Amino acid sequence: MTRIAVVTPILPVPDDKTRGRFIYETAQALSRHATVRVFLQQTQYPSIPGLRPRSPAPPPVGPDFTLPGIDVQAGTYPALPVLSRLTNGWACGRSLLPKLRAFAPDIVIGYWVYPEGAGALQAARQLHCPIVIGALGTDIHVRSGLSARLTGNTLREADAVITVSDAMTRFTVQHYQVPGQKVHTIVNGFNTTVFYPRPRGPLRALHGLNDQHRLMVYVGRLIEAKGLRELIDAFERLAQRDPGVRLTLIGEGALREELQATAQQRGLSDKVTLTGGLLPQQVAEWMSNAELVVLPSWSEGYPNVLVEALACGCPVVATRVGGIPEIINDSNGVLVPAKNTAALEQGLEQALHHTWNRSAISKAMTRTWDDVATETLAVCEQVLANRP
Repeated sequence: MTRIAVVTPILPVPDDKTRGRFIYETAQALSRHATVRVFLQQTQYPSIPGLRPRSPAPPPVGPDFTLPGIDVQAGTYPALPVLSRLTNGWACGRSLLPKLRAFAPDIVIGYWVYPEGAGALQAARQLHCPIVIGALGTDIHVRSGLSARLTGNTLREADAVITVSDAMTRFTVQHYQVPGQKVHTIVNGFNTTVFYPRPRGPLRALHGLNDQHRLMVYVGRLIEAKGLRELIDAFERLAQRDPGVRLTLIGEGALREELQATAQQRGLSDKVTLTGGLLPQQVAEWMSNAELVVLPSWSEGYPNVLVEALACGCPVVATRVGGIPEIINDSNGVLVPAKNTAALEQGLEQALHHTWNRSAISKAMTRTWDDVATETLAVCEQVLANRP
């Protein structure tokens, strides 16, 4: 069987169970077709005050970290905020090299272009091993200056590039001058055993919701770029006219305390719930019990949370960015411009008053993680076949 090393900085961890779940699902599905080991490469910052990032990620997990269904090896590499940006790829590759050498892969897949993808590329080249870089969204869109140059270098030097939407493929070719024949679009799937329509019932009762309450759910990282400040503002305006609306925010992140305080200051504590990170089965329950799922991001690749919401039969209100217009249409949701509170408020109200065919929404979603794995493996086999 083909031996595939998957290198990534993001996987579901105890402090953030939704983080990198699409990579976890892809790796798990790939493991049914190949021998796969996932190398979780994490930045290790000094414990000295002032030498830690302003928006810290969850603390690094130790070498004993495990996830069901995949062979994972966690490690760290040293970094400093801003100061080590130029050398982070090198440091990641240096840490990764002996682990890859011990595994002896036929091919490497590096998810997240810079620095971890660059580190994977550096290590793979030293082992004379081909490499595929997987771009996820923010890692190519929210880049400028030095970061953009390092990102472009990594994409161009890879043997192949995988993106998660047609929009990202076009952007990769046009913005980073990557040859079109090297770039492959493989959109995300969903776990059919978890995300499917479920009957409303105990969950709504547990949270004091009755048939008159209209529930909106957000799932993802609680950070500024997800448009959560605009969401709170839009929800507040909506709640002033419609006291029956409710909002649940699922996830962890730097804005959690601010969002909690804002809801309290604006008298929305009884209408806004922050659950923290939840397991997929719990997320699916919330989606099935919600009137809609909302994702007001400033930038996205192909957000899996929307695919999962639709699989549960739940319509969506989301921003018209990245690959989102490839997922959402008039039959399953409403698209609004990013960073526009008034448009978001209008979109939420429109979706709440629309009669959706939830059964048809769910039945239209058929793509699984096995489909993703099959297409990813095909790219790897093509690279291996063309290898000098």
